[in-house]
Amino acid sequence: QVQLVESGGGLVQPGGSLRLSCAPSGFALDYYAIGWFRQAPGKEREGVSCINNYDGKTYYANSVKGRFIISRDNAKDTVYLQMNSLKPEDTAVYYCAASSRGLAGLLLSPENWGQGTQVTVSS
Repeated sequence: QVQLVESGGGLVQPGGSLRLSCAPSGFALDYYAIGWFRQAPGKEREGVSCINNYDGKTYYANSVKGRFIISRDNAKDTVYLQMNSLKPEDTAVYYCAASSRGLAGLLLSPENWGQGTQVTVSS
């Protein structure tokens, strides 16, 4: 069974940092573009950041550019999202997703999703 498992969410004060991790179960990340999406209450799910598998090309939503960094460690089969300078508007459930069709395929229609991890930014 193919699964993605997220970890690292939690409660943090504005200006703080968190690092999310995404690891696969049942397949290797090497052949997939991996991304992070988020959904806040009452809002649609949005793509936050993605990283390609074969060339390391990345994508960031304008709202997180300069604050979030996505990276992948193929040796550990894990993708990370380092989130810095967090704002209350970053509060959402964050989902890891995978696609074998590159960044475009990932942003349009991921093939696999994780269960999500809650990130809350509040004082």
